[in-house]
This record gives sequence, structure tokens and C-alpha cells, in this order.
Amino acid sequence: MRKWRANPWAVLVTLSLGFFMTLLDLTIVNIAIPDMMSDLGISLDRTLWVVSGYALALSVLIITAGRLGDLRGPRTLFAAGLVVFTLASVACGLAPTATALIVARVVQGLGAALLTPQTMTLIVAVFPAERRGTAMGVWGMVAGLATLSGPTLGGVLVSAVNWRWIFLVNVPIGVAAFVLTFLVVPDIRPARAHRFDLTGVLLSTAALFCLAFGLQEGANYQWGAGIWALLSAGAALGAGFVLHQRRRQDREPLVPFALFRDRNFTAMTALVGLVSVAMLGMVLPFNLYLQSVLHLSPVKAGLVLAPSSLVSMTVGPFAGRLADRMGGKYVLLTGLVCYGAGILALTLTAAPTTAWYAFVPATLVTGLGVGCIIAPMSTEAMRHIPRHLAGAASGINNTVRQIGSVAGAAAVGALVQSRLAAELATGKTYAAAFTATLHTTAVLPLAVLAAGILACLLLRRHIAGLPAAESVPAGGRPQPAGCR
Repeated sequence: MRKWRANPWAVLVTLSLGFFMTLLDLTIVNIAIPDMMSDLGISLDRTLWVVSGYALALSVLIITAGRLGDLRGPRTLFAAGLVVFTLASVACGLAPTATALIVARVVQGLGAALLTPQTMTLIVAVFPAERRGTAMGVWGMVAGLATLSGPTLGGVLVSAVNWRWIFLVNVPIGVAAFVLTFLVVPDIRPARAHRFDLTGVLLSTAALFCLAFGLQEGANYQWGAGIWALLSAGAALGAGFVLHQRRRQDREPLVPFALFRDRNFTAMTALVGLVSVAMLGMVLPFNLYLQSVLHLSPVKAGLVLAPSSLVSMTVGPFAGRLADRMGGKYVLLTGLVCYGAGILALTLTAAPTTAWYAFVPATLVTGLGVGCIIAPMSTEAMRHIPRHLAGAASGINNTVRQIGSVAGAAAVGALVQSRLAAELATGKTYAAAFTATLHTTAVLPLAVLAAGILACLLLRRHIAGLPAAESVPAGGRPQPAGCR
């Protein structure tokens, strides 16, 4: 295995295994909810915490984990995340009660938060700038594969064995990734000791918890005074965090403001949040339409969207390579336009009696759009970030992605509920009312994608030879100042 030590592609395979698990567990659980309710004897509201507890822990802790990777070494944090995630998966699979399952899912989210930002940091470290887009394309392909396989694999496991195996399936993947981590991933360390901003961690964790919990649970509490108080507290804590970070910019802050002097990083961080909102704004109501109007099973509904994921997985590496050669601006603009056109086509095709196969052309176009977005978005965000700030940059980028997903789910959930109630009040059948609701909710992702196009226009033009983040050479010899 010595020849694979620090080989960029071997490192990418190892990182992809861990990344795959964390994304798979965002989608695989949904299909098992009815079986969990029956087996554990719990209500739907409580079962949904199996989903939201994981997402909440992931959202809140990513910035801290990204900065810890900068301070302690990304390989160390990646390996720790694998251990926590894998052991928590065992606890999920063996959980005797709903409370034990929810707690184990929160710990699983902690493991995912520890390892997720390290994947981008290590890709930046081991791949030279001219090949980084291709690597990010593969990284995006893994995301598409996890999204595609989640509902399908979950359906197979629940049907063939039982719901507990949707968690236990992570164990062999986690063990393999852990072993490979110490065989092929270089141990990139800071050249000197660093201090950890504990006050910043506490403020950011509290602020993100209040915001994420408020957005995630707002609908369950009818957006009452308590939710708005929580969101206001999150905003106040966030403001306090920014002021605290401003005073620490010369003392290793949790969020280095220097990152935002890079126009590409700032624009792409905004874009990643907008794209997350747009994806949830399309996928959630469309999945509900497929199951509640067309009466497809969860597995069949997932398979209707499979062409989108397949095309996205295929296009991603090529889009990344194109971004390496000519910059990502026009690739991203093409992707955003295609994704918006696909959403519009899905919406216009939807009717109370539409056949499932009528959606295939539109899903192919959305897949083309997503494939042209994911890799260039990550590449352009990290293109000029110095290696010693890569963990912080990745943590910020991934936090915005998760908060965008939470905000998108909250916004589209509220929009669907209000519009569906209004449509039913006019005397329409449920199928007709939900179809009309789907047409209205499409405005949300389309408007967000339009804002994303404006963010893309801010990208600097790619110039060959422009300095980029440092990398570990492909032969595996670390940089003398920063690796050991």
C-alpha cells in the first residue's frame, strides 16, 4: 500500500466513502419512518426527530469541526468522525426505544459534522489546482449516488430485513474508510501550535442551534411566539459572534474574515445556500405530489427522480474538468439555467393524472443542471483559499449548505401548507388542490435560482496560472512547513 500513500485518487476514494455515508443517512431514513413508528410505538412528530436530530447536529457543529481540522489536522478529525459515526450507527441499529434512537442519531450527526468539512480540506491539500475541479466533480458524483441510492437501498433493506439495517449497513463502510484513512491519507498538520476560540465556539453553536431548531420546528409549533423568540435569540447570538470574531481577527478566529476578501469564496458560499434552498424547494413538494396525488410508493417515487441523479453523477466530473480549464462561471450559469428550466418543465407537466414517465425529460434536464452546478461551485469557492484556512472555509461553506437546506424545508413546508389549505377551501379535490399548490410553490426555487445567477455574475474570470491553494504533491511528499 506504500505506493498509494498520499496518492490523490486513493485519498479521494477514502474521503468519498465517509462522505457517502453522511449523505446516505440524510435520505435513507425517510422511507423507514412508518416501520419505526410501528415497531417503537411512537407518533409521527416524535419519529421525525430521528431525521431532524441528525440534521440539527450536523448544521450546528460543522464550523467548529472545520476549524478543529485546521488546528489538529484534517486526517485526525476525519478519522474521529468516522469512529463516532460508525459507533453511533451501531447504537441506532440496536436502539431499544425511540429516545435511545434519537440520541444516537444526534451523535451520528456529530460524527458527520466532524468528518464532512475535512473532505473538502483534504481535496484542496492533495490535488493540484489544475485537477481540483475533476476531483470535486467526483465528490459531487458521490453526493448524487448517495441521494439516488438512499430511498432505493432503504426500501430494499426495510422490505428484506427490517428498518434497523438502514443504520447497520454503515458499519462495514465506516470500518473500511477508517482503515484506508491511515493507509493512504497524508497527516497534514499545522507547522506550529494553535489556540482554540472556545468563546467563539459557544456563541456560534448557540446561534446556529437557535436558528436551525427554530426553522426546522417552526411549522410543528405553528410559528408561535416561542419560535420567533428562538429565532430572535439566534440572530442576537449571531451578531454577538460576529462582534467577537471581529475582535479576534489577529488571534486565530473561528471564522477568519480574510476569507470573505476572496470574491469567489463569498459568491459561492452565498450560492451554495441558495442552491440548497432551491433543491429542497423542488424535491419536497414534488415527492409529496408523486405519493399523495399519483399514489406511487416511496421507492417508486424515488425512482422517478433517479434519471436526474444518474445524469448529475455522469456530468459532474466533466463539469469539474471544464471548470479547471476555463473557470466555473459559465458552467455554473449553464447549470442554473438548466436546473430552472427542468423545474419549470416538471411543474408544467404535473397534473392530477400525469403518467410517471412523462416526467423523464424534465428530470434529465434537472440532472444536467445539478451536474453542472455542484463541482464548479465547490471548486470556485476553494480555488484561491490558502491551505491553512481550508478547514475554516469548508466549515463555513458546509454550514451555509445545511442552513440553506433547513431554511428551504421550512419555507416550502409553510408554503405548501398555506396554499393547500387555500386551494381546498375553494372546493377542489385533493389531487387538483395539491397540483395547483405544486404550481405555486415552484416560484420559490425559481426565484432562488435567479438570485443564484446574480451571485455567479460576481465570479472573477479564471486566469491560468493565478495562484491557488497549496497542495501536497501527487507523489506523497508533504509540504515541509505544514505536513508531517
